[in-house]
Amino acid sequence: MARLPRLLVPGYPVHLVVRGNDRQDIFRSEGDRVFFHRCLVEKTTQHDVRIHAYVFMTNHVHLLASDEEPGALGKVIQAMGRRYVSYFNYLYGRSGTLWEGRFRSCLIQTDRYLLACHRYIEMNPVRAGLVRSPAEYRWSSFQANCWGKRDDLVTAHPIYDALGATHAARQAAYGRLFEKPIADDDQAIRDSLRRGWALGDRDFCLTVEGMSGRRAAPLAPGRPRKNPRIN
Repeated sequence: MARLPRLLVPGYPVHLVVRGNDRQDIFRSEGDRVFFHRCLVEKTTQHDVRIHAYVFMTNHVHLLASDEEPGALGKVIQAMGRRYVSYFNYLYGRSGTLWEGRFRSCLIQTDRYLLACHRYIEMNPVRAGLVRSPAEYRWSSFQANCWGKRDDLVTAHPIYDALGATHAARQAAYGRLFEKPIADDDQAIRDSLRRGWALGDRDFCLTVEGMSGRRAAPLAPGRPRKNPRIN
């Protein structure tokens, strides 16, 4: 069965993952992450794409991003990927592809799931057992979003800005999101990302379907009705 086209609608945030081919490492040193970060800053600035949350793991990257122009996000991933692969192959004396193929993505209902996706992304190193707290992991947006540390890659979304009237209030409210588990949201995020569906309620999915021209959610379960018997 043919794959559905990727669900991307300008103005709506997207959670996406880029993985190494065969789950191989895409970062072998801190310098690799520095270069990848620099490439991403350059390309997102060039195409007016905003990154709200991110994490660089050993063999994959999570991004929470939004754009205003059709195709801008895809152009960023393509251009950044080509540049980074050239660097990586030259440095480590290898050739061929580095990426798993098409990046996985899901469109996010902003008011319902945006901050849950922030948390899901920045908790990735904790779930992987690399650190005990997201604050301990250098290569994520947590320190920018929770502590206000300067990060040229991070742009606050209006939903984040609405957390408080001052920087300190927003950062404190953001930190409280990490004080308890949100298991239900985490599972919904994983499922939508794996299958490429929109992450939101029925009205949101219908709106997205009308704008994109493709299904945004799986069909309801159950057998299709049989044709009525002709006497």
